[in-house]
Amino acid sequence: MSTLPRRIDLVAPLSGILVPLERVPDPVFAQRTVGDGVSIDPTSCDVLAPAAGLVTLLHRAAHALAITTEEGLEILVHIGVDTIGLNGKGFTPRVRQGDRVVAGQPLISFDADLIARSAPSLLTQVLVTNRERLRGMTVGTGLVEAGRSIVLSAELAAAAPVESAPASEATAVSTDIRLPNRQGLHARPAAVFAAAAKKFRADIRLLRGAETANAKSVTAILLLATSPNDALRVSATGPDAAAAVSALAELLSSGSGESQAAGEDSPAVGPLPAAAAAAIAPAGPTDPRRLAGVCASPGLALGKVAQVRRAVISVEEQGAGVERERAHLDAALARGRQQISVQKAVNSGAASRILDAHLELLADPELIDLAVAGLAGGRSAGYAWREAYSSYAERLEALASPLLRERAGDVRDVGGRVLGLLAGVTTAPLEFAPGSILIADELTPSETASLDAGRVVGLCTTGGGPTSHAAILARALGIPAVCGVDRAALELADGTPVLLDGTGGTLLEDPDETQVAAARVVIGRLAAQRHSEREAASEPAVTTDGHRIEIAANVGTAEEAVAAVEQGGEAVGLLRSELLFLDRDTAPDEREQADAYRAVAAALGRERRLVIRTLDVGGDKPLPYLPLPPEQNPFLGLRGIRVSLERPDLLRSQLRAILKAAALSDIHVMFPMIATLDELRAARRILDEEQRASGESVRVGVMIEVPSAALTAEHLAREVDFFSIGTNDLTQYTLAMDRGHPKLAGLADALHPAVLRLISLTVEAAHRHGKWVGVCGGIAAEPLAVPVLLGIGIDELSVPVPAIAAVKALVRRLSARDCQDLAREVAGLSTAGEVRARLAQFGRG
Repeated sequence: MSTLPRRIDLVAPLSGILVPLERVPDPVFAQRTVGDGVSIDPTSCDVLAPAAGLVTLLHRAAHALAITTEEGLEILVHIGVDTIGLNGKGFTPRVRQGDRVVAGQPLISFDADLIARSAPSLLTQVLVTNRERLRGMTVGTGLVEAGRSIVLSAELAAAAPVESAPASEATAVSTDIRLPNRQGLHARPAAVFAAAAKKFRADIRLLRGAETANAKSVTAILLLATSPNDALRVSATGPDAAAAVSALAELLSSGSGESQAAGEDSPAVGPLPAAAAAAIAPAGPTDPRRLAGVCASPGLALGKVAQVRRAVISVEEQGAGVERERAHLDAALARGRQQISVQKAVNSGAASRILDAHLELLADPELIDLAVAGLAGGRSAGYAWREAYSSYAERLEALASPLLRERAGDVRDVGGRVLGLLAGVTTAPLEFAPGSILIADELTPSETASLDAGRVVGLCTTGGGPTSHAAILARALGIPAVCGVDRAALELADGTPVLLDGTGGTLLEDPDETQVAAARVVIGRLAAQRHSEREAASEPAVTTDGHRIEIAANVGTAEEAVAAVEQGGEAVGLLRSELLFLDRDTAPDEREQADAYRAVAAALGRERRLVIRTLDVGGDKPLPYLPLPPEQNPFLGLRGIRVSLERPDLLRSQLRAILKAAALSDIHVMFPMIATLDELRAARRILDEEQRASGESVRVGVMIEVPSAALTAEHLAREVDFFSIGTNDLTQYTLAMDRGHPKLAGLADALHPAVLRLISLTVEAAHRHGKWVGVCGGIAAEPLAVPVLLGIGIDELSVPVPAIAAVKALVRRLSARDCQDLAREVAGLSTAGEVRARLAQFGRG
């Protein structure tokens, strides 16, 4: 008897770069709800069969296709993200449903340019949808060639026996449900529905007339080819049939997770006010002053031209031998990763995700191999590296896909960073006069991330595009930006007055008085609001009924502490001490640390509290000189206080440095990532010993970042002076969702009822013991969240420096009593969406 192979290799359906699923900008794919596999950023436009088998699904929109192999493996190829809305435009199927295909056979052709202009992403997913057939999977990395490279190897599990429900078990059937999804049950809602169905033991079917589909199979649901307003029923047979039908019918009628998400990622950009429209109107149909481009970030800005000019880095061609040059290259790559890690530590959101991508590039084996190969001819590390990354970028720039062409900018950005390190050239952040509108051929992502939004009011580039990382960062910074503008912009003299219309995608040279006046009306509205907030920044944050809350700052340096005081900060609720440790080859000594802490303390003065978090590394913040063992789950391994307890010498040195600064300010020590009382006691024993030796003392607190700490807050509160809640990590660990995954804001939500409940438990326990509680995580500065945090009883909000004045102004508009009523009401809600909807309603009221 012949046996079927236990391993199946899937070949690349497209040429391009392999991307981990978690980086796909769609949570259903990123969280592997549809299936497990890999994504491809494509450089070709003909989808080839990844394996031989039967075409069991060809979606009517031709953007997705499924193949079932002889071994029963279901493979789904989904072209792009949100491409179903094209309704087949730009896609040409080469096979029909029911055809048998061989590996490498053309399946679908697509128009990459059309799809890139119309959809959020061209990333194409190759997924195994029946994961129960898998025992294991190995996913490839780097560049792949269609029809030749292996993208993943699937190890098959033994087939489980099929169990039919006993005939005596009851069947439940729902009434007809009219499908609300505008595109029917395509991959995203089908995956959500199938995942929910799998939670029940019953055999569950979706019915449409006489047609039936296994509700636990994404492919089977897709094969129904549903349309909006179709009448569907849910049928279940088994021990929990009634519960399954009830829950799934409700899910189906609500859009299977899609209706609430509709429009989430659409930019909140409406038509410009009349005054703005007048401001950007050209003087005539062929006004030579008006240069056209494309919107990269909406908004209006009046300012003066500042041309971005960079020094050319030169390197010697000949090197000092392969071994020395390889060591030089490795050191520069490590240094580059350290620099990016430092930038990442002080950024969040889009900037953090882009810096993650840059870290990936610096670890890309093909790019590094290309550079190492260049050393063989006696070339220097700098010369070989420049040739490697330039060649890599040129290959991307030559591709048809606009999205991939824009990724070349990231390669040049990262490459230039390392080249500067190899050449010994220090690249300082770009600095410009206030009111500058930058004009450049292209701005790199790292340059954009380092811009001072208080000085730079607009960006204009002749290259790049709206999906480039620089454009994404401009939107995150709230800076109007135009890309793809006429190259005549590069000839404008520094200091030339211009009006940048990010929304319309134009740059107007020397705007006339009418245009300037109209633009100023629009720009002035928001500026007036911000000005009034800054004017009152020194006033306390007291609610309308007399309840005061402290507004503190999250900082990393003494300079930020100075800015915090200037902008009304009443304390530093979080000093990220790890920034002293990250951008270097060795740990800072005790004296250097003490000097840094003294500088922050001096900036605050004796009357303001300074909370210093001890070294918080591990997970997403590695230290090159503190090698930690490889871990399958770094975020569940040596992180935070566990690293310090593993290396008590580092902890003691840091605590001694903190105690030396204690005479200058009201210094508090805060231990990060405390999960158990034992960890707290171990850290306190070391602190107590150092306090006795120094004669100084500080107050002690812990960060509440994991559910176990919140749930045992009653015990912790007896042994500390305060709590500070890190909502970013608390959310991550409570919901079991990596907060670094892209596009998970709607899922990894700190306003989820479970997270709010843990915050409430923490506050209740602390207050019973007379201890105060702060929040230093992301939601402390989120206007929607501030009222419910006040209502729960939070005593302090520690926020980024630019947010201090706005948060204080918001508190002064609130009633503590109303906030308490709101918190009690929100406590009864069941989803983050419901919470946000109620908070939005409260804000409008």
